Amino acid sequence: MENLKAKARSRRKLVEDLHRKSHFEIHEVELLLKLHQRNADTPGKSDKPKIDRQKFADILYEEFKLTDDVLNDRIFRAFDVDADGYLSEEEWVLGLSTFLKGSIEEKLKYTFKVYDQNADGFISREEMFQFLKNSIITQQTEEDPDEGIKELIEVILKLADCDHDSKLSLKDYEQTILEENLLLELLGPCLPLPKYTNKFLSSIGCDVTPLV
Repeated sequence: MENLKAKARSRRKLVEDLHRKSHFEIHEVELLLKLHQRNADTPGKSDKPKIDRQKFADILYEEFKLTDDVLNDRIFRAFDVDADGYLSEEEWVLGLSTFLKGSIEEKLKYTFKVYDQNADGFISREEMFQFLKNSIITQQTEEDPDEGIKELIEVILKLADCDHDSKLSLKDYEQTILEENLLLELLGPCLPLPKYTNKFLSSIGCDVTPLV
């Protein structure tokens, strides 16, 4: 009995901590934790349940229709703060807090982390090229599609490279996005469309404004 009470207290504390750290209400956190448990595995005998990379990719596809394998892997890495290859309960809830309800400041830091493949604090020309090559559907023409992507990269750098060092720092990116929010996903989709966000939030008991 005492063990059960201790577990209940620990669970309540977790819920309250996640509520304070996130944009979710208590009942939303509780439902997100139940959803995590339904989708989680236990990597080791003594480990708590965690969601693996493939299950998370399935959720991104099924719930939010995000289909780019490269970007979905980067989204997973942005959620996976301790880089252990799994999403803990805290990583799951706090990641979804930014993903679904984050402020523009939170989302720009998140998207920058997605696009910064080698985590060196910059988005290089090479990183831009890889994301744009995967995201842009090229038509069959006599022109080299890679040249079109390189030209687009030059446009992005001209627009966002504030210190003219041929790469984007977080400061460059932040200044550009705060001036023009529509550029938030300039290298490919890594946030859900509003209709999928609202549908998911409704499923966890969150009041949302219906889309017209």
